Amino acid sequence: MNLSLFSVHSTWITVALAVALPSGIAILFPTLASAGTPPKAQNSSSSVQVPNSLNPNSNPLQFPTKPEEVRIQQTVPISLAQALELAKRNNRDLQVAILQLERSRAALRESQAALYPTLGLDSRVTNNGNGFTNNSSQSSTTFNGSVQLNYDLYTSGNREASIRAAEEQLRVDEFNVETQSLTTRLNASTQYYDLQQADESVRINRSAVANAQASLRDTQAREQAGVGTRFDVLQAQVNLANAQQNLTNSISQQQIARRQLATLLSLSQSVNISAADPVQLAGLWQPTLEQTIVQAFQNRPELPQNLAQRNIYEQQRRQALSQLGPQISLVGNYNLLDRYNDGVSITDGYSAGLQGNVSLFDGGVAKARADQSRANIGITESQFASQRNQIRFDVEQYYSQLQSNLNNVQTSSVALNQAREAVNLARLRFQAGVGTQTEVIDAENDLTRAEGNRVAAILDYNRALANLQRSVTSRASR
Repeated sequence: MNLSLFSVHSTWITVALAVALPSGIAILFPTLASAGTPPKAQNSSSSVQVPNSLNPNSNPLQFPTKPEEVRIQQTVPISLAQALELAKRNNRDLQVAILQLERSRAALRESQAALYPTLGLDSRVTNNGNGFTNNSSQSSTTFNGSVQLNYDLYTSGNREASIRAAEEQLRVDEFNVETQSLTTRLNASTQYYDLQQADESVRINRSAVANAQASLRDTQAREQAGVGTRFDVLQAQVNLANAQQNLTNSISQQQIARRQLATLLSLSQSVNISAADPVQLAGLWQPTLEQTIVQAFQNRPELPQNLAQRNIYEQQRRQALSQLGPQISLVGNYNLLDRYNDGVSITDGYSAGLQGNVSLFDGGVAKARADQSRANIGITESQFASQRNQIRFDVEQYYSQLQSNLNNVQTSSVALNQAREAVNLARLRFQAGVGTQTEVIDAENDLTRAEGNRVAAILDYNRALANLQRSVTSRASR
């Protein structure tokens, strides 16, 4: 296999890379990776244009109540780049992760409020009398107001631990958004490739039906001319029925693949999609296996997310132990009292002091909570090691699949060219009376399988590449 490659270090470029295959068969690589760096994710300000008709209703609580509201009105062909853009805009799981991140930001602001004193105002106006039956009684109206100031001077580390835990939770949710974004991108890519494979399956099976129909016409003509047999006609009819059944099944799978991708992209209820991109290899992976593994360890968000979760448990342990230490607060109070029409002016007063308390015995509650957090720390450390091993396995798995599928692309392309030639020869032999109908049917079936194998090899390669890019993705490139 001869490769011609043009690349620029540390950048992604769009060029055409032709793989020279036998008999003039060529496969194009539209996008190539330099040094294995994943491509930057498309953003809303990029050149990717998405039809507005594909976007869902802006109200997430809206749901259709009439059949015409869910009836498919049009089928819109979209490219992979458009599918990725729609996934980033509309995927519900990604939106939930973003909202969880916003919730964590608010929780951090809540915990940071403990750094400031609290100030409260209390006021009352009361009227007192001797009863409704005694007309000579006089009532009095009193105003009483107070202002309270409280500030925790020392909490034995509870306040600092609470803020630090909220900060680490924010980091966990930031990594979760990143992980969900990568997962959404991967799912959109693989489901787009599934749709491409379903489309190709329909095309291949329609071609198989056309070939079977041509063979049936040939056998019927030979039977009418007296040089063919009824057996050949029946054999061709059975082959045509099998081809039509395969086509029916492939059309069903195509519809399922379309709706599966539409669900992931959260499209409008009345729109369906099809794949606009041709089936071709998505790129080349440059780094060695060892370099890829190291990049994965450095770039995967799951590992630092695990460490952030460990830090949360450590802060929770400190919070639990802080309940055994002293708690000291500054307390200030200012009071204002005025009784109307009593001839006495307004009276006021204030108080200020320190308030402290310490828990002498809590039955072991604080220590038990600290022990739970310590156990959670150990669990998180074990999960970190397990995640690290899983990342390495993922890289090795997809790297191996990438190499094998690239070899399969070349092999299947050669086999496809040979199968086409075999069909032509089988038909010529049959028309010349030196071949049999069975040979023609076998050759046509071999051609159908060869076309399917080539499509499967290309798309399996693309899936492996998408998974490898997901495993080694660089946060700095997005």
